[in-house]
Amino acid sequence: MDLHELEAIAEREQAQRARFRIFCCAAAGCQASGSLEIKRRLELVLSAAGKQADVDVVPVGCMGLCGHGPLVRLEPTGIMFERVTPADAEELVAALDQGSCNVQQCNLNHPFFTRQYPIVLRHSGRINPERIEDYIAAGGYRMLYHVIHDLTPAEVIQMITRSGLRGRGGAGYPTGLKWATVAKSPGERKFVICNADEGDPGAFMDRSVLESDPHLVLEGMAIAAYAVGAEQGFIYVRGEYPLAIERLQKAIVQARRLGLLGAQIFESGFNFRVDIRVGAGAFVCGEETALIASIEGRRGQPRPRPPYPAESGLWGMPTLINNVETFANISAIIEHGPEWFRQIGTEQSKGTKVFALTGKIRNTGLIEVPMGITLREIVEDIGDGTPDGTPVKAVQTGGPSGGCIPASLFDTPVDYESLAAVGSIMGSGGMVVMDEHTNMVDVARFYMEFCKDESCGKCIPCRVGTVQLLNLLTKLRSGQASTSDLQTIEDLCELMRETSLCGLGQSAPNPVLSTLHYFRHEYEQLIGAEVEHGG
Repeated sequence: MDLHELEAIAEREQAQRARFRIFCCAAAGCQASGSLEIKRRLELVLSAAGKQADVDVVPVGCMGLCGHGPLVRLEPTGIMFERVTPADAEELVAALDQGSCNVQQCNLNHPFFTRQYPIVLRHSGRINPERIEDYIAAGGYRMLYHVIHDLTPAEVIQMITRSGLRGRGGAGYPTGLKWATVAKSPGERKFVICNADEGDPGAFMDRSVLESDPHLVLEGMAIAAYAVGAEQGFIYVRGEYPLAIERLQKAIVQARRLGLLGAQIFESGFNFRVDIRVGAGAFVCGEETALIASIEGRRGQPRPRPPYPAESGLWGMPTLINNVETFANISAIIEHGPEWFRQIGTEQSKGTKVFALTGKIRNTGLIEVPMGITLREIVEDIGDGTPDGTPVKAVQTGGPSGGCIPASLFDTPVDYESLAAVGSIMGSGGMVVMDEHTNMVDVARFYMEFCKDESCGKCIPCRVGTVQLLNLLTKLRSGQASTSDLQTIEDLCELMRETSLCGLGQSAPNPVLSTLHYFRHEYEQLIGAEVEHGG
């Protein structure tokens, strides 16, 4: 495979496309809502009308507005329809010629669409994730060719460093610095791992990217491997994502067949193999050292650091670990340049961030927005508020490791430093909206129960602390707690943050501490009610 062959594939793909295209969302969520039946019905209607040659029905990944699905988009008009049913197929086919129909249209001028800045999601909902030809026709794998033939590994690392990209897995560590550390670390072999162990409740960012655009992640991993000197990669993905796994497997086979993965990629001396490792769903395996232990066939438990994986990781060799979204940014940075990426976002948080917007919000779905956008803009403009108009009470970012931010602070910019300043974190991208009917003690208890169940048990502060905190929150919620119990909760939270071995235990108290800080009256009301009753 060389660049001319790659261009030839793209040209053939473009030439073979029908005059009209109907894109049907075939992500896991939409499949559960009947999108595949809609696709089959469309194909039957087209066949009956003798229009198969003029219209391609294309199964695509996530189209964003999940709460209004199933979604269907017509090209070249760009009209998108929401809440489609199989019974709408005849009208949709007629709309190809007529330009309109009675099926409900999405308002593409709504801030949900206009305020987004797709980089990671630029192909999502626009290509068939199970056909490598679609990805190549969209410009795929050209940046891999470019770095192999035109750039040195050091130049690639310099570009990523200058871009200001920070790891999208939650910690926000500078990506270029991590790559440079792996590149200079001595070792007989080096590895690249894609962390796709997305375990936060309500989070579906990585799953959607893998289901919608698996080759984008593979290309990013290959560029990273070239930069750090690795020849073996692993994608660690949880078993609860069967569609993502299936599409990744197909993508790897297709890329190997065309010589875009494997030996002598693009007729060079660069070799890179990618394999999938399926996790059993342990939340703690999102932590780097626990993930490495799981790939090695051991129990997924963290170990003390240093040494860090960049110096001693998989089988004791230098290992680069980034998450799905981080790798999905790489080819765009190479294509447009680091200065282009730096212009997006804030001074310290560059680029965009993908969020799964869920909870008491009208526009549930997947969004990609520039860093620095405020929580208010996301919740009120993009999310369009609560479904019934009830005032929003808080938004929780960062999953079980994050905090609950009250509506009074919704003018907070969404970037790493600003969220940390108000007691939360960026996390991998979960964003759960809560209305005024939500009890914040129940929220804290829910996340603590989750962390208790997911604790690996290796260190005492996390193993025992999560149990005791859950017991105290349950006691509080049942109206049996005293003021001293409230102080014990705070003391335990601080103890866990300071002494737990890994990020799970260190951050597990965040939902409790943030709700105590901003909604303390809800805790005190539960105590006050019991004192009055006891008198």
